[in-house]
Parts: sequence; structure tokens; C-alpha cells
Amino acid sequence: MSFNSMFNARLEEQKQQGLFRERVCVEQNHQGIVSTQSGHFLDFASNDYLGLRHHSDVLQGWVEGLELYGSGSGASPLVTGYMKAHQDLEQQVAKSLKREAALLFSSGFAANQALCRALFHGKDGASGNLFCDKLMHASFIDGALASSASFKRFKHNDLNHLESLLQRKNNDLPTLVATESIFSMDGDAPDINAMAELSQKYDSWLMLDAAHSLGVLSIEDHPSQQNAPIIMGTFGKALGTCGAFIAGSETLISFLINFARDYIYSTAMPPAQAHATLVSWNIMLAEERTRELHRKIAYFKAKATKANIAIQPSDSAIQWIKIGSPTRTIALSQTLKQFGLWVGAMREPTVPKGTDRLRITLRADHSEKDIDALIDGICIANSQIEQTSQECEHGTDS
Repeated sequence: MSFNSMFNARLEEQKQQGLFRERVCVEQNHQGIVSTQSGHFLDFASNDYLGLRHHSDVLQGWVEGLELYGSGSGASPLVTGYMKAHQDLEQQVAKSLKREAALLFSSGFAANQALCRALFHGKDGASGNLFCDKLMHASFIDGALASSASFKRFKHNDLNHLESLLQRKNNDLPTLVATESIFSMDGDAPDINAMAELSQKYDSWLMLDAAHSLGVLSIEDHPSQQNAPIIMGTFGKALGTCGAFIAGSETLISFLINFARDYIYSTAMPPAQAHATLVSWNIMLAEERTRELHRKIAYFKAKATKANIAIQPSDSAIQWIKIGSPTRTIALSQTLKQFGLWVGAMREPTVPKGTDRLRITLRADHSEKDIDALIDGICIANSQIEQTSQECEHGTDS
């Protein structure tokens, strides 16, 4: 079979299953409005939780960074690419999260890949035990699979299942337990205290992926303040820029600098980006926008409940409605776009089969009128899809 034949067969299969994916070119996304060739939409799909992407101080930080450092770093961090902007950001991240040190990466995907492959690198047999939540992000799963660890996943937020795995681990090898502080698709959270205690009981390290909790949770209340030796976080969501970090002990960071190939052999993050991210980080620390975000979350949940919209349990900026069918999910998302509302349609394998959903992301800069429009749109779209479905069934019966 030729590559083209294989491509066409697989793509046609995706279309038949309602799983075909296409990009939409966004011409502008400003002040919560997504603009494309087909129209303008209220944005309920991006992860810009604090609305910092267009904050004047963050934009000025980019300008200042460009003047100081130019448009790029010019080299990998172990050559000449590591600059004062990187150092300043790393030090602030470490201080805020009460860790000894931090290390910057180009993306959360790169950070998780680097961590897994550096910690578990061996040629002959397993080099360690690695246990993670079933719903961990694909970047961590792929990193774990590419490592030499003995890798197993425990049921979502199930401490009993995790303990059963820890009881059977190879005690002669180092062990890492990994989870997310807020899960990217469900918006829920594990019991970090209990997981930290369990990890300590079995002489294991706990790693937190904080991509969707930074800025959404108060820093003082953030799970990273618990006993987790490794924290991974990203800047491309609530912080409004791009890139990621790993925070932990000086020894851990030194180890990664020496053995994390994704760090060693990648061009360093543009220093102007690091400079702007430090500005954004300091705005986040003030927590005014975090408090505003939670007011909007509470408003949305109250309005959704009053409208009998079956949202799933979540106190985070990630709210979702289980649909269960990929084709119906896409139909609802497209109907909402007709009303000027952009809501994420999440289908397998991004989410488990049978849990296809509308994923709503709330932001601090959403107005109550924006949320009211969303609630009305969901109610009307649901009604229209139900009516169409009933008409189709009636036509089939007749």
C-alpha cells in the first residue's frame, strides 16, 4: 500500500466516525472576540483564563524585551542562549512556588517529554517505576511511553488503585507518581494532600502538572505548595504568553540541565518572551484577576443550573457538558457558531470514548452578558438538535 492510499483510507475513516479534524484560521482574537472569514464569535474555547494576552503591561513587557534582547535567543541555553530574562523568570517562579530552582522549556509538551526521558533513561530493562493518572495529558503519556520506566496508569483520582500499584512496585528502583492539579478536560482536581502522603509512604516522588491551575487557583492555596518534589507548569494559558517550566530542588534542575535532551538540544525560549512572562507572572500574583475569574465561574454555574443545563462537576474555569456522540457534539458546536459563540467540541481520543463533550472555558474578562448569551445559545442549540433528531427518527419510522 502506498502512503497516499493509507492517508486517504485513514482520513475517510475519521470522517465516517465524526472524528475528522480541521484547522480554522483565526484572523484576530481580541477582547474575547474570535474573528474568522466566516464571522465573529464570543470566545469560550481558549485557555486565556485571566485574559492577559492583550494586557497593556504584558504587551509593553514584550516591547521592552525586544529592545533588550532582540527577537530570539540565538542559541541553545548551554551555548549562549541563556540570558538574564530567563534567569529572572526562573527565580520568580521558584520563589512563588517555594522551590529551590526552576528551568524553562519551549512548551509543556517539551517539559513533560524531557522530564520522563531524563528521569528514566536506560538500555537494559526498566530504570524506574512510573505511575500516573489515567487522564494525564498526552504530552506526559507520550513521554512516559518513550522512557525506559515500568509505566502504569491508575484510575482517575483513585487513591486505592494507586496504592495497589505502589504496593507491587520494584523497591530497588526510583518511583514517580504523576497527576494534574486541575485536569484539562474534566476541570476536576485530585486530593493532593492524600496523594502526597501516599507517595511518601511508599518512598516515591509526586509530580504535579499545574498547566490549568496556575492563575486559576490562588498561589497560597495552590497544590504546588504541598509536598510535591516536581512541578510542571505552562505560561500559554492563564499567563497569556507561551512556554513552560519545571520547578524543584537545585539537584533536580541540575540533573535536567545535564541529561534532559529536549532542553540541551533546543534553541532557548526567546528572552523577550521570558521578559514579558515575568510581567504577566507578577500580575497573576496580585490575584485580582483570579478573584474575578471565580466570580464569573460562580455566575455561569448558577445560570446553567437555573436553565437546567447538565454541566459536570467542576469549580475551575473548565466547565463541560457531556454529549456522548462525536457527531452530535460537532453539530452542537456548529449550531453555537451560528449564534456567534465559539465553544470547544472535544471528541475521542482527546477524551475517553463515549464522553464527547462541549468544553467551555471561562475567563476573567468575560462579562455577565457574554455568559448570558452562552446560556441562551446552549438552550436553543440543544432544542434545535433534539428537534432535528426527532424529525429524522420520525422520518425513518414512516
